[in-house]
Amino acid sequence: MNDFLREKFGQKVFKVPLNGNFTCPNKDGTKGRGGCIFCSPSGSGDFAGDRAESIKEQFAAIRDTLHEKWPEASYIAYFQANTNTYGPVPVLKRMYDEALRADNKVVGLSIATRPDALDDSILELLETYHEKTYLQVELGLQSIHEETAAKINRGYPLETFNAAVMALRERGINVVVHIINGFPWETEQQMMATVDHLNTLDIQGIKIHMLHIVRNTALARMHEKTPYELLAIDDYVRITTNQIERLDPKIVVQRVTGDASKADLIAPLWTLKKFVVMNEIDKLMRKRDTHQGVSFNR
Repeated sequence: MNDFLREKFGQKVFKVPLNGNFTCPNKDGTKGRGGCIFCSPSGSGDFAGDRAESIKEQFAAIRDTLHEKWPEASYIAYFQANTNTYGPVPVLKRMYDEALRADNKVVGLSIATRPDALDDSILELLETYHEKTYLQVELGLQSIHEETAAKINRGYPLETFNAAVMALRERGINVVVHIINGFPWETEQQMMATVDHLNTLDIQGIKIHMLHIVRNTALARMHEKTPYELLAIDDYVRITTNQIERLDPKIVVQRVTGDASKADLIAPLWTLKKFVVMNEIDKLMRKRDTHQGVSFNR
């Protein structure tokens, strides 16, 4: 992702994660209650801004912190927490506009959402941003398997996801898909099948996560009663490397492991060492003398 953004914009670009104080149709009863079983109360926005602050205030605070690491950079405003297209169009437009105006070095907008929160009015709004800035919409698929969708309380079938990707791409909007490795009931072949399915769609990016258990989630309560056997780091590295080998080389890999705050993480603890995981994947790829797409079935 870093290479892709440097090539596209000619400089370092980092994301500024924001919290628009949205909820989720899988939490408020519209689609379901409780959300996905792994979802934290903050809605996967643990590193986003303070929802009590305005978008402009959040942006400034996080931008300044990240500038300590990258003093010369441009920014993508990233609506991360919960479902960021789940609201009235005027409210969404006001927030998106505020983010784009937060700094004259904002070069794009990234919006994390659900495939079942993209009606025609939302799609028409998103298309207007695609016409004036770099826009990507992130969809949380996690797995193509309906058994997994039911067990994690995802709240929508695979055809809803497929239709959302098609609707976004018809408008030229970049699509990034989140998947999760390590559901204890899925085989390695099933995890490969998820990537194989994504290869059949017109998507532009992928984020690969490891299933991890954080406090105050339904998954944590289930794990406490009957502990799950989670992937060891070596197994995760092998599976993820195998997926990268099968992945269409045109798809930009934006993430190869997920992370949670140390205070909230229950298991597996090795996921705290994000750079170790990334380095182990690099080491295995060098050992195999391999690269993304080497086993891509066109």
